[in-house]
Amino acid sequence: MEISNRLFFRFFQAANTLHTKGTQALDEFGVTTQQWSVLGALSRPKAKEGMGVGELSRFLLVSRQNLSGILTRLERDGLIERATSEEDRRSVKVRLSPKGEELWVKLADPIHDFYDQALKGFSFDDRLQFIHYVSLLQRNMAKL
Repeated sequence: MEISNRLFFRFFQAANTLHTKGTQALDEFGVTTQQWSVLGALSRPKAKEGMGVGELSRFLLVSRQNLSGILTRLERDGLIERATSEEDRRSVKVRLSPKGEELWVKLADPIHDFYDQALKGFSFDDRLQFIHYVSLLQRNMAKL
């Protein structure tokens, strides 16, 4: 029981540190860690044509309500755009704007530097195992 408590507490601390240090790493660009995650999701080749808000919400594992505010700010700043879906005219897709794509390219080096510093001491195999165990934990929690 004690080891489980310690493990989850460490995850809580790591999430808080990611939020604080990640925001500091991107401060000069005016991007929060929440915006970073949305821009990252939309920068993937698979999302080039955009993603529905529900799809994006499920991908990021955040509520539509929380995502809505982030999307509103990103749209206000000209980093994303909403467009009617080609497949279903009733549906709206969110995608990076040209300005958002440009910003994502500028963020690449600072983000990779942050990752390298945060994962210092992790071998390639350690990183793969860590992905495996965090994914397993997330799947188990999703079933609760």
